[in-house]
Amino acid sequence: MPLLNKLRCVSADDPRAASLARLRLALTAFFALDGFVFAGWVVRIPAVKEQTGASASALGLALLGVSAGAVITMMLTGRLCRRFGSHAVTVACGVLLPLTVILPPLTHSPLALGLVLLAFGAAYGGINVAMNSAAVDLVGALGRPVMPSFHAAFSLGGMLGSGLGGLVAGHLTPTKHLMAIAVLGLIVTACAAPTLLRHPAPTPVAARTPENKNENDSKGENTREGTRPRIDGRTRVLVLVFGLIALCTAYGEGALADWSALHMEQDLHAHPGVAAASYSCFAFAMTIGRLTGTTLLERLGRTRTLVAGGLTGAFGMLLGALAPTVWLALIGFAITGIGLANLFPVAIERAGALAGPTGVAAASTLGYGGMLLGPPAIGFMADWFSLSAALTSVALLAAVAATIGFATRRVAIT
Repeated sequence: MPLLNKLRCVSADDPRAASLARLRLALTAFFALDGFVFAGWVVRIPAVKEQTGASASALGLALLGVSAGAVITMMLTGRLCRRFGSHAVTVACGVLLPLTVILPPLTHSPLALGLVLLAFGAAYGGINVAMNSAAVDLVGALGRPVMPSFHAAFSLGGMLGSGLGGLVAGHLTPTKHLMAIAVLGLIVTACAAPTLLRHPAPTPVAARTPENKNENDSKGENTREGTRPRIDGRTRVLVLVFGLIALCTAYGEGALADWSALHMEQDLHAHPGVAAASYSCFAFAMTIGRLTGTTLLERLGRTRTLVAGGLTGAFGMLLGALAPTVWLALIGFAITGIGLANLFPVAIERAGALAGPTGVAAASTLGYGGMLLGPPAIGFMADWFSLSAALTSVALLAAVAATIGFATRRVAIT
């Protein structure tokens, strides 16, 4: 029986309801902040590429700095969350992320760009593991599969960030643009941080039994490492499986974030403002898909959601990468966003339900590793073949995610 089915939903007269509602709002703000800052950076990649004089492969190597910084940090963030709490780590990274996004436009060579992107990647990786760990705790306390709503906030932030980038691309330099984003990000962190710092991570609504006492203690009432239940081999394998699904789908998210605008400008000769809107279309469609994700999961279940989403994303990306016109490509990006919308949240939530913060950290490392390693891979393939051909790899991995979801249909719902 799934963990969430063992929990009763929090009622309005529950004494914890108001506190959980405030926590949900604060966490939603951090997810939106993450998407907004990241999108603000990615829509200015073409301008930074021109400023540094980087080729496609050199830009791919520079973007590898984001990947390296993020993956290394993700490996450590799970331990930091267990020691200091996921709320405190989320706030700390919420400060670092806006501060580091102003560094890329200050560089003038691919090497310097790659070095500063290490710092940006570290902040990005840290906040993603920390806020997802906090969200898994809150999902368990609420007793409903609301994880997609947090990722909807990330997508909404990405949509707003890319839309704003398209509007100001012709008027503000990348430095001024990203400086403004940094200021807005620090303001959001200052407003949301007090709620997270005042409230410990919530425990599930389920009654405290000898079986779950240690788990509940580890989430807020007793954080001693020795009280944590041991994770068996089967659970580790399942966590890796869900992490692999996250990797396949997040690869597409990272590829579209970093390369869709360049594809539109270079291959379809779109106006820079329209090109910037390509990621906005993707993010908007993903936001809509995730806003309806809880209802979808409750009606279809996780397996059908994974399979249908992966196949839809594969079709949309083939259309977006190979379309001969700008508007047809935009439609393809939107279909891709709808298809991939709920795959990543489902994978992270299940990993967290199986193994707690350790599961979140492992699946997030694989998932966001795919998001961040995808762009440099696209860069190399673009040099070897073409950018449009390279983008079809997103469709291939979306189909792989659907296949894994179907193949694990029995274990995925147990």
